[in-house]
Amino acid sequence: MAGPARVLTVNAGSSSLKLRLLDGEVLTVEQELERWDGDAEPIRAFLVEHGADAIGHRVVHGGTRMSAAAVVDDDVAQYLDSLTELAPLHQPRALAGIRAARRAAPGTPSVACVDTAFHATLPAAAATYALPREWNRKWSLRRYGFHGLSHAYASVRGAHATGLVPGRGRVLSCHLGAGASLAAVRDGRSVDTTMGFTPEEGLVMASRSGSVDPGLLGFLLTVKGMPVADLFDALATRGGLAGLSGSGDLRDVFAARDGGDRDAALALDVYLHSLVRHAGAMLAVLGGLDLVVFTGGVGEHQPPVRSAVCAALECAGVAVDPARNAAADGDTDIGAPGARVRVAVVQAREDLEIARQTRAALSG
Repeated sequence: MAGPARVLTVNAGSSSLKLRLLDGEVLTVEQELERWDGDAEPIRAFLVEHGADAIGHRVVHGGTRMSAAAVVDDDVAQYLDSLTELAPLHQPRALAGIRAARRAAPGTPSVACVDTAFHATLPAAAATYALPREWNRKWSLRRYGFHGLSHAYASVRGAHATGLVPGRGRVLSCHLGAGASLAAVRDGRSVDTTMGFTPEEGLVMASRSGSVDPGLLGFLLTVKGMPVADLFDALATRGGLAGLSGSGDLRDVFAARDGGDRDAALALDVYLHSLVRHAGAMLAVLGGLDLVVFTGGVGEHQPPVRSAVCAALECAGVAVDPARNAAADGDTDIGAPGARVRVAVVQAREDLEIARQTRAALSG
């Protein structure tokens, strides 16, 4: 391990704040606020009490300029602020955390660890939208992808858990939670992903619709006169599992389905079909698989979802051991003995990836 030992990771969500102090890879202190309004005091108080050698911040959007973690100076902070319109819920909170840390500990370096950076390696064919080229150039329209910190960590940790060589081979990384995305990772580099210019594209999620025919959206706007704000609010907060079944919690949907609720049954079918469909696309891009890794709240705790995905990928040599799958807890190899493709469950640990990237940025 190179770089500073004690790293404070600051993970500011749209309404929450997670602070974790890591000494090497050991979590020594953590604090979580479910409701955080951007106030600097929690971060200041944490640093006063515990200190840190460096501070790593999760930042959702790095635009076209940031392809790796970067030490925050005034120029970097200004650039990140200029991207607020691309991530209006998350970017201001991350910047609030950065400002608080820099004021509270001006002598301690802050590093911006960007979710989109992992997908900066997407080839042009995967990143480019077939829109008028002047639009793409003028407004930097492209597939940015998200959950990059999680995909980066899970693809490496999954290899460790299954005896494969990290950073080698073809990995399907499945970050499945309230928000969800897949990434196709070849030799440690993201070559495709399901989220796009925004996190709304791709899989059916808890309350997000995922990909929808743009012509359908145009129909609702122009023919049915739906207000733009209402439409996009529905796509983000009233779609997905919640829109189809009444609950965005997959546990509720399974229970309702098992109780005979037809809407819940349909919602689950739509959810799994979307997941399998996009997994098949990632498989085709990679040209085969060496590892499938599941992470996130759903990925870690829903064996039936893992089974459904792996069953659909059986043609590629994917198979799970039913007993291992049912009992999976923490970082676990759940692949069937002798299967050509390994399968792993990995506990989501963005804090470890933030700390790793922070040390790398300060050691370079």
